[in-house]
Amino acid sequence: MVERRYTVKAIFIGFILCLVAASPVVLLAQEAVGEAAEKAVEETPTFELTIQSAQDSLGTAKNDSMAVARDVADMAERKRLGIVLYNLKHSGIGEKYVDGGNFMHALLLASIVGLVFIIERLVTLSRARINVRSLMSEVLSTIRSEGIDGAMGVCERTRGPIAAVLHSGLLRSGRGPDAVKEAIETAGSIETSFLERGLVAIATVAQVAPLLGFLGTVSGMISAFAAIASAEQVSAKVVASGIEEALITTATGLIIAIPASIGHSFFVSQIDRFVLEMEEASAELVNELIELEIKK
Repeated sequence: MVERRYTVKAIFIGFILCLVAASPVVLLAQEAVGEAAEKAVEETPTFELTIQSAQDSLGTAKNDSMAVARDVADMAERKRLGIVLYNLKHSGIGEKYVDGGNFMHALLLASIVGLVFIIERLVTLSRARINVRSLMSEVLSTIRSEGIDGAMGVCERTRGPIAAVLHSGLLRSGRGPDAVKEAIETAGSIETSFLERGLVAIATVAQVAPLLGFLGTVSGMISAFAAIASAEQVSAKVVASGIEEALITTATGLIIAIPASIGHSFFVSQIDRFVLEMEEASAELVNELIELEIKK
């Protein structure tokens, strides 16, 4: 029978793995405010003296001091974050996460939820998979040689929903074929519900992630038009950050939704296969029990 504790273990392991993978990105999000402030300081307009004789020397000194300041800030940031987080922040993924704005946090949460349930379903369905032909041959031969109790022992030693359904039918074998069919139908509904657990969460992630991305797109476009309204002279640089935020969130939402949708479709097909195998195995068991009753 399918052991429920493996499902809890799979959820826990998947959640821990996702937290370990996402923790650097979360820490990078905390650095976004500081980075925005540094960027604002860097973009503050400066006024230079127009005296030609001192312009070159002042410009050189200014560039040297800015370079030293950048090196000092870079060293402090490297020491504060560590090598791994520092490299992640200045990698393409880290920079895009920061540039995507606040809606990237919601998208990160959606990706973690989807990944946890996908891992959990993969573990659960892989453990539930057995050789149905081999199981049915062993059960039917054991019924003929050792009786119902021996066949029930075979089902108890076998994991998976199909063995659980057969075991429920064998428990009611003394009450006639109708009772066996009813027990099999009830057990089949319970096992199917167990197999389908978590699919709602995966489907929700597949539907919500693009919507969060589009919401980030709207936020980015609002920022872009606000920058146009406040600027005296409109240029591409004024609206670039808002448009970049809009495109990043849209792309991220689609990147999360596509694997979630594929995983949901795959799991549905696997569950349909389980249900078909359960029906076929149950029909064989009922026919065998009817033949035994006729022989008696």
